[in-house]
Amino acid sequence: SDPPAPRSPSNGSSRKLSVDEMYLSDTGGQYLDGTTDITRTVHWGVPTPLQKEAYTRVLMGSIDLSRLIFPPNTAGGMVESFARRALWDVGLNYGHGTGHGIGNFLSVHEWPVGFQSNNVPLAAGMFTSIEPGYYRDGEFGIRIEDVALVVEAQTKEPFLTFEVVSLVPYDRNLIDLSLLSPEQIRYLNTRYETIRARVGPELLRQRLEEAYAWLQRSTEP
Repeated sequence: SDPPAPRSPSNGSSRKLSVDEMYLSDTGGQYLDGTTDITRTVHWGVPTPLQKEAYTRVLMGSIDLSRLIFPPNTAGGMVESFARRALWDVGLNYGHGTGHGIGNFLSVHEWPVGFQSNNVPLAAGMFTSIEPGYYRDGEFGIRIEDVALVVEAQTKEPFLTFEVVSLVPYDRNLIDLSLLSPEQIRYLNTRYETIRARVGPELLRQRLEEAYAWLQRSTEP
């Protein structure tokens, strides 16, 4: 099952944004050269200790699954728990699937790729989302969703891994670095270098100075 679809805004239900809350933004678009599905969660003020820990553990799960190396013909359902382990460690969980196939100029939810028990084995060239989360009814919701490409790993035998192709930083305000392992921090820093190198020059080319400055701040090691 997928996360519930967002409701449309209306004068009756809409309210002002404030810096005192957490915001989950699920975005995407379909283009001639591909389809995107990216979710980021942000807090512009001072998050609570629970919000910060929950976000960090969701991020840890995203990193752990994204950098996993696994044998060919592995079904997504076999590796799905890597995205949940950091949450399970402290008795937290989420109630939706960890990811779905994404078509190239096709469906945003493209069957039969994904991490559920009835999805096909993962193979090089498949695109899938990786989207762990955590939700507290009436309080806040967290989801981090990236698009990942299944690629061959640099191993002696032909194993597989993921290459995350979404080029959007994570919210530094919500990351508790003390929870991250050195390997997870190294992974984040490598991601940030990639985002800077690929997105930065395009922002400069379009003379988007404010966005470029934000990108530089958001991708500091």
